[in-house]
Amino acid sequence: MLSLNQIRYYKIDGKRRKRECERTCLTLIRRLASQRSRFCLSDKNMNEKNPQVDVYLEDGCGRCKLYRTPQCKVNFWREELTLLRRIMLDCGLTEELKWSQPVYSFEKKNIGLITAFNDNCVISFFKGALLKDENKILEKPGEDSQAVRFVKFTDVKKIIDLELVLKAYLAEAIKIEKSGEKVKLKDISEREIPEELAAKFIENPDLKKAFEALTPGRQRGYYIHFLQPKQTKTRVERIVKCMPKIFVGKGFQDR
Repeated sequence: MLSLNQIRYYKIDGKRRKRECERTCLTLIRRLASQRSRFCLSDKNMNEKNPQVDVYLEDGCGRCKLYRTPQCKVNFWREELTLLRRIMLDCGLTEELKWSQPVYSFEKKNIGLITAFNDNCVISFFKGALLKDENKILEKPGEDSQAVRFVKFTDVKKIIDLELVLKAYLAEAIKIEKSGEKVKLKDISEREIPEELAAKFIENPDLKKAFEALTPGRQRGYYIHFLQPKQTKTRVERIVKCMPKIFVGKGFQDR
């Protein structure tokens, strides 16, 4: 039989152990919270899927005649896109469908998007030029791209291998958005005007007038589109194809 002193000892020791256990649990909770913050997890928006993106993954983007057919490029990369989607949602971003693509935002500010091409799928960062890119995985969509950077994927394994890196990049992108930092874009006057477009301006003064009436953003979009091909013939074809849109004041991405 235990003595009174022994009973008191075990009661005191039990309380001490209980306090130690509580402190340990609290420490673990704080560590988990720190990890969630590091990789931008948020209970508020976490795993809130947008039904429109479900349709996108099932039927395609709808931007061409291959919509809802096996040949739609979204079908080629559905598994990869689904995984990239999950990574975006894990970071507490809001999911929307813009420009027929899944776009992810933080407090109504665009952070990134995922999309499919014929040869790959990508995760894009709208202000990727401001990211440190310590892992050297970001690419420019084109020579004239000033802000956007993306990462290409051709298999699920690469996405899994880079998951923590991508989440760290997304956390950094959110931090940049919170700070209000902006990419310093070159003025339109500083950009190279394609020779083919300059020739069209001389040939058709009304085209020049309509182009100059466009917003700087729309002009920039056309410059990028026209400068992408290396062959003059392809550049001219693009200019001619876009002329109807320019005359009605629409940008390259406008419908």
